[in-house]
Amino acid sequence: MDASDLELLNGFQRDFPLVSRPFQHIAEQLGWDETEVLAALRRWRGEGKISRVGAVFAPRKLGVSTLAALAVPPALLDAVAGQVNSYPEVNHNYQREHAFNLWFVLTAASSTRLHAILTEIQQHTGLPLLDLPLLEEFHIDLGFDLRDGGPQCSPSRTAVTDARSAVELSAFDRTLLTMLQPGLPLVAQPYRALADSLGISERWVIERLRNWLEQGLIKRLGVIVRHRELGYRANAMVVWDIPDAGISAIGRALAAESGVNLCYRRPRRLPAWPYNLFCMMHGRERHEVLDRIDALRVRHPLMKYPHAVLFSTRCFRQRGACYLPVPVLSARAETRRVSELEAVAWTS
Repeated sequence: MDASDLELLNGFQRDFPLVSRPFQHIAEQLGWDETEVLAALRRWRGEGKISRVGAVFAPRKLGVSTLAALAVPPALLDAVAGQVNSYPEVNHNYQREHAFNLWFVLTAASSTRLHAILTEIQQHTGLPLLDLPLLEEFHIDLGFDLRDGGPQCSPSRTAVTDARSAVELSAFDRTLLTMLQPGLPLVAQPYRALADSLGISERWVIERLRNWLEQGLIKRLGVIVRHRELGYRANAMVVWDIPDAGISAIGRALAAESGVNLCYRRPRRLPAWPYNLFCMMHGRERHEVLDRIDALRVRHPLMKYPHAVLFSTRCFRQRGACYLPVPVLSARAETRRVSELEAVAWTS
């Protein structure tokens, strides 16, 4: 990619324009034409370099999620990965270098559904399973800097999510969110396309998205890149066993480091899994990532704490979370009610 391509991918991973013609707005900033921006994004999506242009949802404001792992005999790995991928609620699924070698992220609309899926997977495979829900968030998905593989956020943007701050959604909201999950349509007026399909105004959709960003339901709105397809294939999940009293301070310090793309606390599962602090680090070369890990261990210092480095070796699935896999058709009645009310809302 040339410099202008990189500027488009790096510059609009968040703070995506909430205006009627967002791609024209981007084109004006880059010195491009609107049709060129749309063509580039469509091409990269077709090549798998971006997954979508759209929303990244806060993991505990819309539904529930967990990180799970299975210890799979190598000869069964492909078959078990296929079983796991049969659930639409599984959005990431990787092989990693560890006895627990299949790691997947599971999202669902409710705890009941999430636990039912985990139970089914364990019963069908008969394999040891780790269930590692998020306990404390230090840095998650504020963008991926393609210039050095580091986080795009500054330390001041790093925050801990309140597990009790779930957003109440109406049936109409759930319908709109369902439509947002695969990404915005790559057309000149994507918000109008969503609005037309719901029978409401474009302005209503834009204001809904703005409100959800302010509430934190949407963590970021923008271009969602696929780092593996863009050359970042040396990707490691680094885990530490940190005393509970000190984990929050260490987690916040690591979250502010360049090159740490994700950082969060999850529970230990003794005796099989002794680690409680997780970091994701991405790079083009394995030795570069290992050097950065060593530097972190010295700088903070972490040398005295047990740790493990789990490089990913295969990707079985990587896509956006699917909290609401089935469209909520019953929301049509509320959509009509909103249409009747919005004329007053926007003229008052």
